[in-house]
Amino acid sequence: MVNLVRSAAALIAAATLALGLAACGSDDEAGQASGSGSDAGATASSGGKKDVCFLFQDVETEFWAAGIKLISGSIKERGWGVQELNSQADANRQLEQIRDCISQKVDGIIIIPHDGESVVNMIALANRAEIPIGVFNRPPAESNPNANIQVVANNAEIARQTTEFLAQEAKKLQEKTGKKVKPLIMVGDLGDSNAVNRKKGFDEVIAANPDVFEKPVEVATKWDAETGRAGLQSAMQANPDVGMIFTSSDFLFPQIRSVLQPLGRWVKRGEEKHMILGGLDGDSTACRLIKEGIVDATGVQNLNFEADAIVKALATAIEKGETKPKQAIDDPGFALTADNLAEREKDMWGCTIAPPS
Repeated sequence: MVNLVRSAAALIAAATLALGLAACGSDDEAGQASGSGSDAGATASSGGKKDVCFLFQDVETEFWAAGIKLISGSIKERGWGVQELNSQADANRQLEQIRDCISQKVDGIIIIPHDGESVVNMIALANRAEIPIGVFNRPPAESNPNANIQVVANNAEIARQTTEFLAQEAKKLQEKTGKKVKPLIMVGDLGDSNAVNRKKGFDEVIAANPDVFEKPVEVATKWDAETGRAGLQSAMQANPDVGMIFTSSDFLFPQIRSVLQPLGRWVKRGEEKHMILGGLDGDSTACRLIKEGIVDATGVQNLNFEADAIVKALATAIEKGETKPKQAIDDPGFALTADNLAEREKDMWGCTIAPPS
């Protein structure tokens, strides 16, 4: 889905592949199985040690890389086995991987799906096999009738809080110029409910401030770095008067910089040509850029809470023998801004992890 792979993500992906080769040999159907903590082809043990399949659709951003590491680590801390399966953004491969997990009679499944539609059938397969399943951060489509544990950030609310701070900054700019501010949103893949809800939160704030904002410019990114960069470059050429940019994911800030810097717009808060900037995820790049005064705010997903919650909920279901648990766990998140940085910095995962080298 996304071409940008930061160093931390690359290390995790490489480790996953290497372990997968060791565990699976020439078994192509299993995809990128790492077999870490368990034998990839073995049937789950009937004793105290449990075996969990952890499927993810790729390792394309710092958020996913950190989340995968936290989830796998939490499972291993319980003394359980975990198989890491990377579908490399291929929904069909992910379907085959979950079928393979089911054939092994694993004790539980955690999945970061390719999209909300394809995972519906995968949940149904797990239900039929009476294996509890948890869906992490990318929920199934609302039409999903099947039982699952899901942990997801309240993306609409987090985006709304972030955009409200940007709107305050836009009002200050309007007071200086006497003109409405033209906002731009870099939209994620609208096949992903996270992208849909982030856009919803942004749109609500823009619509609530018609005296401040012009009609927003929309740039489709499809969660792809180069698509986002090219789209933003074209949009800025057509709309050089854009005064505010909200990116639906922090991973696009390097692409935004590559477009704005030649235009003299990648400057600190308070400087004449400062572009009001906001994002969402809460990664280390966003943290650094807020500290540097380049970015005004970012919406934060509580990654540590989400990873811990999905593992705890699945473990509880396994230990109680609940094969079809149904539970929705909400991460309310928050907006880290230039104004609350000092008091909330410690609560943002991207400010507390070691940034990629």
